[in-house]
Amino acid sequence: MAEGPTLRQLQYFLRAVETGSFSAAAEAEYVAQPSISEQIRRLERLVGAQLFTRTNRQLQLTDVGRLILPLAKQTLASAENLTVAARDARTLSGGEVSFGTFNSAHSYMLTPLISEFKSLHPQVRIRLLGLNSAQVADSIRNGDLEAGLVQLPIDDTNLHVSEPVLVDEAVFASADPQRTLKPVTIEFLAESKLILSEAHWRSSDPLRRGLHRLAAEAGVQITPDIEVEFQSAALELAANGLGDTVASYYSVMQYSTRSVLSWARLDPPYKEVFAFVTRASGGMSPATARFIELARKHISGLATLSGP
Repeated sequence: MAEGPTLRQLQYFLRAVETGSFSAAAEAEYVAQPSISEQIRRLERLVGAQLFTRTNRQLQLTDVGRLILPLAKQTLASAENLTVAARDARTLSGGEVSFGTFNSAHSYMLTPLISEFKSLHPQVRIRLLGLNSAQVADSIRNGDLEAGLVQLPIDDTNLHVSEPVLVDEAVFASADPQRTLKPVTIEFLAESKLILSEAHWRSSDPLRRGLHRLAAEAGVQITPDIEVEFQSAALELAANGLGDTVASYYSVMQYSTRSVLSWARLDPPYKEVFAFVTRASGGMSPATARFIELARKHISGLATLSGP
């Protein structure tokens, strides 16, 4: 790769343009004049042309000098912006959180988490994507997101998966309390008019895959009557009597229709395990690291909800 000009050379070049002489530029930069002259000569050798016409009175820019002048200013400004952005991110006086999570987390965790984070770090932007866990993992892997909270298992190629930080449980929810008097078997699910979420990600969604595995082992088939994208929509439809659904316990407890819906555990119980995921190569910003730190606190607070 060809050698390029240094920021010091560009700075000395701009100072010489500003002051009109190498001696005045050296004084302004608090260096000896030979240092200025030598760096300008090196810059001229790099670009292959003279940048100044030297007269007894004042330095005059050549055509090449006038051509690179705005580019030099732009380069130094970009370098300064980079430094400022890095400082802001390091001190959390700026920067951006880049985080992904499963969509049902919005119903019971994200609002208080985001509210606390913004109260502590109001200058930090938040880009939070509520996606299926499989898509979160893909987005982290390809660099679109820095980190996420996902339901396991996922494809962990080129990813670092933390220890489990949250254990939820999938439960059967229905507007008919007679259908939730006892734990629900996979055979019962197979005969039910089911409303299932994750319509787009049904083949890679961990809960969908788990239910289909249990059904295959029991020799039955799970065929939903209605498929929607979000658990909140599935719960609302179930509350309106259009069918039964399987959803995370925390979602059922926090959702607005919990007074309408009754629920029962699955038989056998179906645990949902969640963990933080980052790129295996590292490189997480301080803002996203701080967001994860606060997320851990809010996750631990979910223990106040009595489990199924």
